[in-house]
This record gives sequence, structure tokens and C-alpha cells, in this order.
Amino acid sequence: MADPIGTILIADDQADIREALALVLRAEGFATKGAASPAEAALLLDAGGIDALLLDLNFSSDTTSGEEGMRLLASVKTVHPDLPVVVLTGWGSVDLAVRALRAGAADFLEKPWENVRLITVLRSQLALLRARSTAASLTRPAAQGEIIGTCAAMRAMLSLVAKIAQADVPVLITGESGTGKGLVARHIAALSRRRDKPFVTLDLGSVPESLIESELFGHARGAFTDAKSDRIGRFEIASGGVLFLDEIGNASLATQARLLSVLEDGMITRVGETATRRVDVRVIAATNADLNRLIEAGRFRRDLLFRLNTVEIALPPLRMRGDDIVLLAADCLTRSAARHNRDVTAFAPDALAALAAHHWPGNVRELAHVIERAVLLADDGTITRAHLSLDPQPEAPFERMTLDQAERYLVQRAMAEAGGDVEAAARRLGLSRSAFYRRLSQIRT
Repeated sequence: MADPIGTILIADDQADIREALALVLRAEGFATKGAASPAEAALLLDAGGIDALLLDLNFSSDTTSGEEGMRLLASVKTVHPDLPVVVLTGWGSVDLAVRALRAGAADFLEKPWENVRLITVLRSQLALLRARSTAASLTRPAAQGEIIGTCAAMRAMLSLVAKIAQADVPVLITGESGTGKGLVARHIAALSRRRDKPFVTLDLGSVPESLIESELFGHARGAFTDAKSDRIGRFEIASGGVLFLDEIGNASLATQARLLSVLEDGMITRVGETATRRVDVRVIAATNADLNRLIEAGRFRRDLLFRLNTVEIALPPLRMRGDDIVLLAADCLTRSAARHNRDVTAFAPDALAALAAHHWPGNVRELAHVIERAVLLADDGTITRAHLSLDPQPEAPFERMTLDQAERYLVQRAMAEAGGDVEAAARRLGLSRSAFYRRLSQIRT
């Protein structure tokens, strides 16, 4: 049996709800645990091994305040600040959901839930958690969360960030996959006047096109078949703070038009409504695609690019950062050794030479994975070149691949050849965008 995607703790007082959710999640490859009360949930969380919490806000059938769930949420975010929490309630209101999101919940779902959205949300949250974990090596252990980087390109980037952080204008962050665009976005927000306000993220490359407008702008009850209640979008959740839109190059032209309108007048309209609502949001967008080439191909709006790149911050690839590679590797070593309780403290000279010579197509994310694996393999306290396993491996012929392995290989190669552009990758494989999304979401877990 394959390893589970992740372990989800389902905290709900109703046994039938817990079992129904567990059945859906297990069918999709998740492992589950159940808790019937906040106290039981806290015990299971303290025992460890939980990757995300699906939390009902009302544990008593005769209450609708959500206070039991809110108290547990506050406790969880204090003790387990990085744990994704998705709130779930059949009794709550939009206001209650907003309270939960601003208290640290990652997302929310209404009962009766939509299975597709349930799986999409949890997959996205686990992917984000893992991305943050591997990208954590880009920051120093120091509390201020400084970004590691002494090369000229990083010094110039940090200088630019310091200049524009206080200016309340849109920012476009560009760079290859794995360079730390999300971390830089958080760094900008932390230095800005909105530092104490919500920081909300949405990866436009991981949300099906049919759900993007609802995710961004919210929807009214009855707006479409599965819209069983009102739902607020990321713009409203982020109001007063920062909205980070990752993989902006994957937005459809229709979504781009809506985004342009919001950037121009600060007004949004929920799907299925005609009334407009004002939002006060600073937008930071990121992409690993060449937006000018997308404009030439008719797949990105030039006027939206002008709005987004009031300030553009370009992150250098790791291979261009010189001695930063060793600094980052040392930080990865310290973190991985502590995380796995391994007495590994140094690099052998041949390992340092190999790190400096490697091309690093996956950038900092790849470096973090390489060092973590080496920490687990090292047996005398020192990482050698052999532990790094950096020599390229020949591609396995299709005859030796299972169907799943071949599909994973083709999807990953198409994404690499398309520079992360989902639509272009889908065209290379002769798939519709929705069909390609399904396959991409499966291999990202």
C-alpha cells in the first residue's frame, strides 16, 4: 500500500460526520484520525503525526456561536502554529468563518461539504505546508527571519524590498520555481504598514478554473449548482492586509479581467451577485513564467502586467548565487540535523565542491531536499559527495515504468519544458486544462 498523502485529524462531535469525511479522505489516499471533542483533539495533536486539522466550530448541537471551535483554534495556533486548520461547520455564518480565518484558519468549508472542494483544499494546504518546510532553509534561524544572501543579486533584491515595502503598491515577484518567491512576499508584508493585518495566499496554479472566481471573490448562495450558502473570497478575507497570488501566469483571461478591475477600483462582486463591495488589499503576485511571452501569445493581458509590476522583484536562480549556496546548505544542514536528531555537523571538501558545481534546476527547494537526504545517509557526522547523490541518473525507459510512473514523468517533463505554464504543458500532452489539472494535483501530493 502506498504511503498516505498525509494524516488529517477530523474534530467533530458527530460520529456519522467523522466517518463520512474519513471515507472520502481515505478513498483519496489520506490517513485519518477522529476526535469527538476539543479535549480529545488536543490530546491527539500533542501526540504528533497530524498534518492538518479539519475542525468543526460547533461541538454542541444546541449552540451556533462557534466559541468551542474558536477556543480550540486559538490553542492550536499557539501550540502548533504551522499546522493547517480548515474549519467546518453547518451552523456558522460568514462572519464566523471570517473570524476563524483571521484567527489563523487556512480555509473553511460548509456542511454539507463538496467532496471535490474538500480534497482540493486539503491537498493544497498540505502542498503549501511542504513547500514552506523545504523553503524554510532560505531564512536564518534568527527570530527576525532575515533572508540568507550575500551575493550581489541578493543584496540588490533586499535593498529594493526595503525601499518599497512601505509603499502601498502592487508588487510582482519573478523567478524560477523554488527560488523563494512566497518567502519574499511574506518578507515584504512583514516590513509593510500592513504587517499586523491578514496575509492571505492563493496558488492560481492549483485551483481548477471553475473555482478560481469563487475563491477570489466569493459567491452567493445559489450562484451555481453546489453553492449551498454564501461564501466570502480571498479578497474580502485579506481586506486591510496583503493578498499573495502565486503563479499569476496561470490565470485565465477572464480571471485576469476581473483582477484588473479590482486593482483599478478596489471593488469586488461575488459570483451570483450584482452588488459591489469595497476591499482594501495590497496585491503581491508571483510567477515563474515569462509574462511578456504570454502576452505575445495572447494569453496574458498587457494592462494587467502594467498594474501588477508597479515594482518588479526578480529573484536570481540558486546557480547564480555563488557562495550563497554554501551558506544555504549549512543552514539546511543545521535544520535537518535538528529535525531528525542526527549528529551531522559538517561537509567534506568534495561535498562543498559538488554543491558549488551543481546546476540546481530546482533551486533552494532542491537544495533542501538534497541536504535532508544527505543528513539521513551520513554515518560519521560529515556529509560527503557520495551522500549528496547529485550525479544525474539516466531516465528509465518507458518499458520499465508502470503506468503511474510514466504519467508522472510525462506531466513533470511537460511542466519543465513549458516553464511552469499549465496551459502550455496541457497542450503539449494534448489534454484539456481540467484533465491536466487532475493529473498535476495527483503528482503534487
